[in-house]
Amino acid sequence: MTATPARDEADKALVGLPLGEKGLHAADEPIMRRVKTKLTSPFATAAALIIAAIWTVPTFGLFVQSFRPAAKQVGPRSDGWWNAFFDGQFTFKNYVDATAAAGSQSPNLSQYLINSTAIVIPVTLFVLVLASMAAYIFAWGNFRGRHAMFIFVFALQIVPLQMALIPLLQLFTQVLQLPAGSYTQLWIAHTIFGLPLGIFLLHNFISEIPGEVIEAARVDGAGHTTIFWRIILPLSVPALASLAIFQFLWVWNDLLVALVFSGGTPDVAPITQRLAEISGTRGARDYLNPAAAFVSIIIPLGVFFALQRYFVRGLLAGGLKG
Repeated sequence: MTATPARDEADKALVGLPLGEKGLHAADEPIMRRVKTKLTSPFATAAALIIAAIWTVPTFGLFVQSFRPAAKQVGPRSDGWWNAFFDGQFTFKNYVDATAAAGSQSPNLSQYLINSTAIVIPVTLFVLVLASMAAYIFAWGNFRGRHAMFIFVFALQIVPLQMALIPLLQLFTQVLQLPAGSYTQLWIAHTIFGLPLGIFLLHNFISEIPGEVIEAARVDGAGHTTIFWRIILPLSVPALASLAIFQFLWVWNDLLVALVFSGGTPDVAPITQRLAEISGTRGARDYLNPAAAFVSIIIPLGVFFALQRYFVRGLLAGGLKG
């Protein structure tokens, strides 16, 4: 069977390369060609741009509205945000009022930002550590019933969150007697609710790691602890970053769990509670909502852009495997 001209040219191009580079090009070129063929389509690119533009318009409108005077947002003189480009009326007063204290019982928005940060960072770390350990032992452990246990953990996602709130609150207050109005209940509750999906996502990634790598480590005398810290975790950085972004955003945007387990006290209440209260009892300060909303997304945006490259790698990890 004769070689095709294209194959002959490819073989000639590899003649002058070192052996390592030959293997690298031979292994990576078909994979990258398949990925580019599947992902670089003019119609898909155009559709993605249109969807991105439609998705961005409401956020852009909210951003413009956050700089408009109160009279242009509420009351008989209010109009759409697009009219701001015609009347040219903009102000920073909304951001000043949104970040200022509303009274002795309502700290300013920066205090709630600190509360949310104090809640979300420990919860994200707890979920990453516990979920990665559980996912590794489910994927590469060897004990009876591990598949049934994994199915049980995965099935916990079916249980509605609202059904577990009151029993969990009774467990915290009556059985464990955890202090009310503290971060402890919020940390434990968010960690419990985030573990099932975290274990499932990490298990799917860790189970795809080549078994030869694990077996080679075991032959060299490595135990589960060494394999986990020196092999599994470094190879799972994209998946861990993706889960970290999701978990961070879920906890940051949560209001229901925070209202149940924080006690509603300003000392531990997250920023979502302040956003729900900032407009006042009769909606007299509704014009502050757009400005407060953009203040609240500063930290999540920073986290997303910091982990963006790892997030993209985690999404494409399955498509780049041979």
